[in-house]
Amino acid sequence: MRRREFLALVVGAATGPIASLAQNLAKSYRLAFLALRTGQESAVVKQRLDELGYAEGKNLVFDFHSADGQPERLAALATELVRTNPDVIVTGFGTLTAKAVQAATVTIPVVFTTVGDPIGAGIVQSLNRPGANITGLTDQATEIAGKRLQIMQQLLPGIRIVAVLVNPDTPFSALALQDLRAAAAAGGPRLEVCEIRTADQLSTSIEAAAKAGATGLMILEDPLLVGLRGQIADLAAKLRLVATYGNREFVAVGGLLSYGTDRRQLYRRAAELVDKILKGEMPADIPVERPTKFELVINLKTAKALGVTISQTLLATADEIIE
Repeated sequence: MRRREFLALVVGAATGPIASLAQNLAKSYRLAFLALRTGQESAVVKQRLDELGYAEGKNLVFDFHSADGQPERLAALATELVRTNPDVIVTGFGTLTAKAVQAATVTIPVVFTTVGDPIGAGIVQSLNRPGANITGLTDQATEIAGKRLQIMQQLLPGIRIVAVLVNPDTPFSALALQDLRAAAAAGGPRLEVCEIRTADQLSTSIEAAAKAGATGLMILEDPLLVGLRGQIADLAAKLRLVATYGNREFVAVGGLLSYGTDRRQLYRRAAELVDKILKGEMPADIPVERPTKFELVINLKTAKALGVTISQTLLATADEIIE
C-alpha cells in the first residue's frame, strides 16, 4: 500500500467516529407534552432535560398543550400532537392524559409521569415489561394510605370518623380506597366515603360527612380534586375538619398537612426516561418506576387556626413547614 493511501485510510478511520458523534450532537428532537391542566410538571421536565443537554431552541423543540382542566379536550389534543410526529410524547399528571395519548398512537414512544394504577387502567401489561410504545412512572405506593391515616390519628387521638373525598370515575380510586379501608380495619376510625364527580357536588358531600360526625378528612387525589384544592381547603377550615392530603399543592393553598410522593422528583425522572428513549432504548423494555421519595409538608398557620397541636416528632420529620 502506498504511503498516501495508508495515511488517507488512517485519517478516515479516526475522523469517522468523531463525525458521527458531532452529527448526533447536532440532531434536534421534538418533544410533545400533553397536560390536563397547566402546572409545574412541564417546567420540571424541561429543566431536567436542559441539565441532560437538551436545550430548547438548539437541539430541542418542546411542544406543550394543555386541556385547561377540560378532560373532553384531551382526545383531540392528543391527535393533534401525534400529527406533529414528535420523537417522544410526555403526559402530565393523571391517568386521563396517558389514556388519551395511548388511544392516539401505537408507534410514537410515550412517557407518562403520574398514573396511579397503570396496569388496572390498561396502559401497560406489567410494571417490569410495559410492552408496546409506553412506559413511565406511577405516583402511588401501597404504604401511603396507611401512613396518612396514622398521621391523622396522631393529630386527633381517638378519632372515630374520617371523611374520604374520592372521584369514583378515576381508575385508581377503587384501589386507593381499598388500601385505605385495609389500613382503617386494623383498629382505625370508620370511613365516610364522599363521592365527587363534579365541582358542584363538593360542598354538599363534605358538609353531609361533617354532619354525620366526621372530624377528619382525607383526599384520594385525582386531577378533578387537585383542581378544587382551594375550595377543599376552605371547606375543611370552615367545617373545622383536620385534613391530610397526598399533594403539597393543597397545603400551599391553606391545607393542614400533606404526606405523599414528591412529584417533582417523578417529573425529573420522566425526563431521564425520555433521554433513554432518545438514545435508543425501547419503551417496552423500560420498567415502570414506583416512587422512591416521599415528602411531609405542614402548614402551622392552619394548625393554629384549627387548634391542632403538631408534635415535635412530626415537625422534626417534616420536609417543609409553612408558617
